[in-house]
Amino acid sequence: MSVPAAYLGVILIWATTPLAIKWSAQGTDFSFAVTARMAIGFAVAALILVAWRIGLPLHRRARASYAAAGIGMFGAMTLTYWGAQYIHSGLISVLFGLSPLITGLLALLWLKGETLTRAKLAGMLLGLAGLVVIFGDSREMGGAHALAGVLALLAAVVLYSGSLVWMKRIGDDSPPLATTVGALAVALPLFALVWWWSADARVPAAVSPRTGAAIVYLGVFGSVIGFALYYYVIKHLETGKVALITLVTPALALLLGSALNGEHVGVRMWAGTLLIGLGLSVHQWRALSGRAAARAR
Repeated sequence: MSVPAAYLGVILIWATTPLAIKWSAQGTDFSFAVTARMAIGFAVAALILVAWRIGLPLHRRARASYAAAGIGMFGAMTLTYWGAQYIHSGLISVLFGLSPLITGLLALLWLKGETLTRAKLAGMLLGLAGLVVIFGDSREMGGAHALAGVLALLAAVVLYSGSLVWMKRIGDDSPPLATTVGALAVALPLFALVWWWSADARVPAAVSPRTGAAIVYLGVFGSVIGFALYYYVIKHLETGKVALITLVTPALALLLGSALNGEHVGVRMWAGTLLIGLGLSVHQWRALSGRAAARAR
């Protein structure tokens, strides 16, 4: 597979996923939406695995990687779907743009060889400043319960980032699609439990075409193709290049939310997004400048 094509695919899927999450839960319980998505994703990924005759490694390191990815996926997606009820779709992408900063902080605590440079510290402080700017107006965040939604998304980002560091520490080299299937196999029963606890495992009597299409899109692209491409990218590119994805997707997601869902994107939101993007750029400056130097050669 072409690494640039996979890279572009991740950007497009990540930019459209927040709006699809909002639409998939309209008229349904959030727990049904996320469980249905993951069930579709698991079925599609398993079929592809069999059709392409890709093995599913079950050695100790692979099992540990599936557990790390699955637990992170469950915690992050459950909180994301719950929080998405109360905030704009574009803000979901903006908050997930903090994941490289949080991942870097967790890597300092968990991975050997990681150091806290002045650039990394400055990047983290700029990202925090961006959050403070966004928090300044709950109307721009989405409504009366926006604060609860934002806090849920921040917790989701921490869990997501922690699972990435956990996977890096494990260092499994299983095929990306196998990792996706393994992670979904771990996460799906947990999502089903939340659905049973939250909505008594009730299936909605009627699902609108847009809601159904969003669930299917997320199941196929968000849960299978998106995760597989992302795992592929992080195995073939250094962290700095992967971090560029989160510089692009928040702005695209904000524009999509405004154009397709009528979401108000004010000055505070754009200013906070800019600060978070600037913080990420400063945090990853060494990797980004190294990439530019390599291109110049």
